[in-house]
Amino acid sequence: MRSDTKDTRDMNMQQIPPTSPPLVCSVVYDQLCTFEYGITTELFALSRPEFPKDLYRFKSVCVEDGPVCAAGGMNFMPDAGLEMLAKAALIIIPGWRGIDAPVPSALIDALIAAHKRGARILTICSGVFVLAATGLLAGKSATTHWRYADALAARFPAIQVLPNVLYVDEGQVLTSAGSAAGIDLCLHVIRQQYGQSVANKMARSLILPAHREGGQAQYVPKSSAQNMGGTFHDILAKFRADLHADWSVQTMAEIANLSPRTLLRRFSAHTGQSPINWLRRERLAEARDMLETTDLNIDQIAYNSGFATPENFRLQFKNQYQISPSQYRNQFHG
Repeated sequence: MRSDTKDTRDMNMQQIPPTSPPLVCSVVYDQLCTFEYGITTELFALSRPEFPKDLYRFKSVCVEDGPVCAAGGMNFMPDAGLEMLAKAALIIIPGWRGIDAPVPSALIDALIAAHKRGARILTICSGVFVLAATGLLAGKSATTHWRYADALAARFPAIQVLPNVLYVDEGQVLTSAGSAAGIDLCLHVIRQQYGQSVANKMARSLILPAHREGGQAQYVPKSSAQNMGGTFHDILAKFRADLHADWSVQTMAEIANLSPRTLLRRFSAHTGQSPINWLRRERLAEARDMLETTDLNIDQIAYNSGFATPENFRLQFKNQYQISPSQYRNQFHG
C-alpha cells in the first residue's frame, strides 16, 4: 500500500493479460461531466500505435433515453442502454450531475447486478455518490474530491471515507478523488491488468507520470482550512497571526480569556480538532504557502512557520501531504 492510495487487492491477481479485450462501459447521463468522461475514452477507447492490438473494448452506456447533453453544451448519442452493463468487465461512473442529484433506481439495480456477477465498478470524483447509493461501498473504504468528503461521510456513515488519498482500490469497487485522480486510478487498473510496462507506455503517450507522488491533501487550498472557524473565527485569527509563538493550551486559553477545558471544548466544536492538531495544520498550511510563493530555503520556512526543527517540519509535512517539502515546491513553485 502506498501513501497516496489504499489498495486492498493482491497486486498479482490480474497480471495475466486477458485472451480478448475486456469490455469497459462508461456510464453517461444528462449534464455529463465532460472531463471525467474524456478520461475514460482516452484511456480505454482509443487505439494506440504503441500497442499491437486494442487493450479494451469500449461502450458508452446511457442512463436516460435519447441523446446526452454534456457539460459545456455538447450533445451526443451513447452506444447502448443500461442493459450493456450486464456484459461489462469494468464499469466506470465518470462523475455525477450533482452530489444531491438522485440516482435512478434502474441504474442502481444494474450496478448491483453487474457487481454480483463479478464486474468491477470504478468511480471518478462525485461518481462515488452513485456507487454509495447502491450500498456496495458499505463497510469499505472510499475517496472522492476533498470538497465532497464530509458530505459523503455524513450521508453514508457505513463508508470509511479517506479524504487525503488519490484513489482507493477495494477489489471490485474502486474510487478516485478529484477529476484528474481518475487518470491515476485508470492507469492503476491498466497496470493491474497488463503490467507495469504497458501502464508506463500509456502514461508516456499521455505525457503523464506513471505514478504521482503524494495524495490530494496537497491540493486543498489554504483558505478552506482558514474558513472553518465559524463563531470562533476571531479567537483563531489571534493564534493564526503568530504561528511562530510557542503556544501551549494554557497560553492559548489565557489569550482567549477561557479556561483550558472550555478552550478544548470550543476547538472541538468549531474545528473538529484539538488546539495542538489545529496549530500543526495551520503551520503546515503557512509553510506550504511559503514553498509556493517564496525562495526561502527549507530550514528558513520551518523556522518561520513555527516548527522547532527542520527535521520535525519535514516529518510533519510528509505525514500531512504524503510528499516532501522539496517535492511540493518542485510541483507548485511559480
